[in-house]
Amino acid sequence: MIYLELFFVFFTIGLFTLGGGYAMIPMIEEQVISRGWMTHEELYNFIGISESTPGPFAVNIATFIGHSQAGILGSITATISVVLPSFIIILLIAKFLHNFLKYKQVRWALGGVKPIIVGLLFAVVLSLINNNIMGGDYNWRDIDFIGVAIMGGMFILKAVNKRFSPILLIIISALLGLVLYQVF
Repeated sequence: MIYLELFFVFFTIGLFTLGGGYAMIPMIEEQVISRGWMTHEELYNFIGISESTPGPFAVNIATFIGHSQAGILGSITATISVVLPSFIIILLIAKFLHNFLKYKQVRWALGGVKPIIVGLLFAVVLSLINNNIMGGDYNWRDIDFIGVAIMGGMFILKAVNKRFSPILLIIISALLGLVLYQVF
């Protein structure tokens, strides 16, 4: 039964999430937490791991959650189900692409979706800051100043030199985390 539930949850997430993997974080959070599959802290650890491993975020997080709930078969089920809607939609678009964008209603619909994507991404940023820097309660007394310093430093590095590789920034952040959390 868990396999059907994993399939349904991740198929739905894959079907209704527009804007990429980050935009699906609120849906994943709602579905995973409400089912008691993991706590907020565990989910945010999985998000961090998914971000740090190669491959698309959506596939990584589905794989991790599927494995946590039902082992290898669960990870395969969750991974296939989160990718399947996009695969089907892309096949349909590819088949009818030459006619797809000529309809003004399609262009209008896509134009209407763009603000939602920005809003979802903004909500993810706020949620990640709240849970990873502020301790989860918007409690200013529990701010993780080391995390803020690392995040600010990486932001400044990227702003100063846009050619900084995200991989290099991740490695620098990890090393800073290892050193700073041990010292303080």
